[in-house]
Parts: sequence; structure tokens; C-alpha cells
Amino acid sequence: MVLIIVQTVMNGFSHEITKAMKDLNGDIRIEGEAFIQDYPLLLDLIERQRFVKVASPYAYGMVMVQHGNIPTFPQVRGMDLSRERDVLAIDEFLIQGALANLDDESVFLSSGLANTLGASIDSTVDLYTPLMLYRMKENDVLLPRELTVAGIFETGWSRVDGNSMITSLRLMQELYGMGDSVHGISVMLKNGEDLNDAVQELNFQLPENLHAYPWTESDRDLLFILNLEKTVMFFIILFIILVASFSIASTLMASVVRKTREIGLLGAIGGQPWQCAACFCLQGLFIGFVGTFLGIGLGILAVSYRNAIVQWFAHLTHSEAAFQMYYEFSDIPAVYMTGDFVKVIIATLIISTLAGLLPALRAARMKPSEALRNE
Repeated sequence: MVLIIVQTVMNGFSHEITKAMKDLNGDIRIEGEAFIQDYPLLLDLIERQRFVKVASPYAYGMVMVQHGNIPTFPQVRGMDLSRERDVLAIDEFLIQGALANLDDESVFLSSGLANTLGASIDSTVDLYTPLMLYRMKENDVLLPRELTVAGIFETGWSRVDGNSMITSLRLMQELYGMGDSVHGISVMLKNGEDLNDAVQELNFQLPENLHAYPWTESDRDLLFILNLEKTVMFFIILFIILVASFSIASTLMASVVRKTREIGLLGAIGGQPWQCAACFCLQGLFIGFVGTFLGIGLGILAVSYRNAIVQWFAHLTHSEAAFQMYYEFSDIPAVYMTGDFVKVIIATLIISTLAGLLPALRAARMKPSEALRNE
């Protein structure tokens, strides 16, 4: 039961994080050491590839946003409104507003950023950029941009939802003084295309100063940690089954002691030692079989009510804010994987069967004459 719960929840965390990373970055991103100039020609080159569905330029950075007397420093992404819909699934994330409302004089705020600023739809926010500091060195003063909040989005991943903003590409270029340049290009592949093959082909076609990266490279360390955590948790919790196996072994050992005369009787009527041993191994297998499927059923039941259980516990301990801060999700995600169920079933049945091996060996070594004289 514990193994099923842990494996399923870890799968859920990994799935939601990787899905959010892919939805926000596209399948492939193309970047260089400097700004990408003449990106329309590059877009044309990329979209001529047979495996590419659509490509979209983007610019990103950090700005200061102020609403009333509350300042904050969000990550901002500028996107091409005519192309980004097919790359970034922004329509799925919008909880207020519409993509058609976004223009060069408006922004989308993440739900956490909107709560921090106390902003809502049609609120006005002031934007300050690093370009202002650069211009001040030249005795040129730039006033902050006043922008309207056109929408609020929420991905379900607090790393993004807590402090992010989306603008049009043209506005982002103005804020950073980029001219007609961009930071990179997001690429969405056609269904069924191999990601690694597409990356290799693009790198072969691109100029030397540009490089294509798969979406898995965005947070490679995070993905590695997620897989490592799942594997480590599996082996740690496997010790729970090992501890339970000692209970099975001690129970069967007591059964051997109580049934010594019956074991002797089996030997006296022609039972082979291995047959007596098999009785106790099969008993351990049966205990493991019943326990495994009861545990799977209870595990699925617990996972089904996981959010209610966690919310109750978080409310009881007043730790709702800490839960979202450190686990980065408003709800506990869960994904069932057939491979995990197979591994749990095989490991549990093997361990429970082996738990009956020691009592079985003792029963096999008994001599019928001595066993029948046992009181």
C-alpha cells in the first residue's frame, strides 16, 4: 500500500512538472550566445523542416512591476501573438481574460503575482526595466510604462504561478531595447516525431552561433532529482516489506513448532522433505498474494482521496502556505504506471515467499520418528 501511494504520487509530481516545462517552453528551444538577428529568415528555415509543426520567437527577462505601493520582480516572457498559441498552451492556463485581449499596452499576470500585487482584470501596473538604469548613465530618463492587466493565468505549478508575467513580443523588445532581435525560438514538433532526432537535424541545419535544445534540457537537474527520488523512495520503503516478511517468517516458524507431529505424520505416510517445505513456502506465497492485492486496493483508495487527506492535515497543522511553497502544487498529483504495479507485485511476492523459506527448511529437516514423539 505504501509503495503504491509513494510511487503513484512521485509519478504525479514528475508528470506535472515535465508537462508544465514542455507546455511553457515547447518541444525544442533555439538560442545563441547573443540576440538572434533576422529571426524571420530563421523561422522560415525551421518551419521548412518536415518534423516541425510551428515555431515562434520569444524574449524573456526580469522587470520590476508596481501596483499601488507594492513592488515585485517577476520573470517576464514576450511572445509573438500570431504564433505562440500553437506553442505555448496559454489558452488552457487562462483563468480570467482572453488571449485576444493581449496587446502592446497590456500584460497577463500569473495568479500568484496578481495576488501579491492585489491586481485584477483592468488594473493598471507600472513597469520598470533594466534599460532605465542604462539610460540614466547617459542622462536620459525613461518613465515607467503603464500597462493594463488583460488576463490572469495559472499553470498549477507554483514556480511559474508565483511570479510570472506574459507580454507581447514587441513590448518586450521595447522594454529591453532589443530592436527587432529576440532571445530565442520555440519549436513545436508534429505528433509522433522523435525529439532527439529532431534536435540533431536542427543543429545540423542551424548556423554555428545557434544551438537547438530539447525541452528536457531546461531543468535537467530537476528531472534527474525527480527520478532519483522515486528510485530511492522505492528501495527505502521496500524495507517496510522486508520488516513485514520477518512477521511472516516468525508466524510460520511458530506454525512449524505447533504442527511438529503433523509434519512427522506427513513424512511417515511417504511425504518427501521438499513437499513438507513446499507447504510452508506456499503458505508464505499465499500470505503475500492476499496482502499484495489488499495493499494495492487500499493504496488506490488512499490515492483517490489524497487531496482531501492532505488538505485536512495541512489545515490541522496550519501549513497550507508551506505546502504550496515547497511542493509547488496546489493539489497532490498522481499518475498510475503499469510498470510500478508490476514491480511492487513481483517484489512483494518474492519477499513473502522467501519469508517462508526458513520455516520450510526446518520442517524439511525433521525426521518423522522424532516428530511423531514430539509433545
